Amino acid sequence: MLRLLSLLVMVVPVLAPATAVAIVADHTVVPLFESLADTAVVQAMNHFRMFYGHTSHGSQIVRGMQMVRNEYPLFDFNNGPGTFQFSEYGDDLGHTGDTTWVAVTRARLDQPGNTVNLVMWSWCGGCSDNTEAGINIYLDAMDRLEQQYPAVRFVYMTGHLDGSGPSGNLYARNNQIRAYCTAHGKVLLDFADIESYDPNGTWYPFETDACGWCATWCASHSCPGCPSCAHSHCYNCYRKGKAFWWMLVAMTPGTGVGDSGMVEPTLAQSTPNPFSPETSISFTMPSPGRVEVAVYALSGREVARLVDGVLGAGEHTVVWDGRQSDGSPAAAGVYFLRLVAAGKELTTKSVLIR
Repeated sequence: MLRLLSLLVMVVPVLAPATAVAIVADHTVVPLFESLADTAVVQAMNHFRMFYGHTSHGSQIVRGMQMVRNEYPLFDFNNGPGTFQFSEYGDDLGHTGDTTWVAVTRARLDQPGNTVNLVMWSWCGGCSDNTEAGINIYLDAMDRLEQQYPAVRFVYMTGHLDGSGPSGNLYARNNQIRAYCTAHGKVLLDFADIESYDPNGTWYPFETDACGWCATWCASHSCPGCPSCAHSHCYNCYRKGKAFWWMLVAMTPGTGVGDSGMVEPTLAQSTPNPFSPETSISFTMPSPGRVEVAVYALSGREVARLVDGVLGAGEHTVVWDGRQSDGSPAAAGVYFLRLVAAGKELTTKSVLIR
């Protein structure tokens, strides 16, 4: 149910739309998996042949795909003609400045008779201790591969959670990857974001890759099981498997998912800003979908959930009067405003004055 609550925020400018629409597979697309048309899934299976480089953490996606297949036989892979085909390589994106994966990718794509047209590499801890320069090396290397192999789609990825929270290095590096992908119209499988939210949209900013909230959730909800999910909980793997399949269909031309514009919500500057006692913030939904708008303190604590429900296409405005979700006045200071909708996440800063 849609809820409009009080809050005070100042929104920084949002990146202008890229010439190519970014496709972001995060926690908001997991429920969209259920609405994928069978014909679109089959079309995606037939269109793509993937090369996937990963170690233990990256195997979570493959395990999730196995779990999805157990529940929905249509989503079959590596099981002969008519199923999605991909090969795996036992390495990952490494640590700061490591580009050994580039030569491996080139070797695979340059093989005589190559049919691979989708490449994905995952992190395995190498994002947590990375640097801004190191992430730029990764992003530049991926972009060069895209330019040199225009018939191949490349999937970018964030690094798994490590418990360091919004002020930690991992959070900054993941946001660096997200911002780049959004600005340049890339395909992003937001590994960390999927670990950060339960199905109700509750954010766990200090979660780790073990996905503690998964165990809590599955203690009171029906969750599929699995033999193991490397470093994590089976439900985390399951949700990543669903996000992967949505992403695959969204990348496929003609399915109406990735080219429908549903991954391009926008967030406008709040007015007035800074403000007291209230401000208005407008955002636009290019197509109907689930929307979450919440405000967080610098500590990562959720101050208020402003929107939590399905909205139609078009412009929407929320007015905040400086109160928290319990009705008490919010203290003067800086807040984060987070908009999550249709596979995209926009986070901005807000300042309340008294």
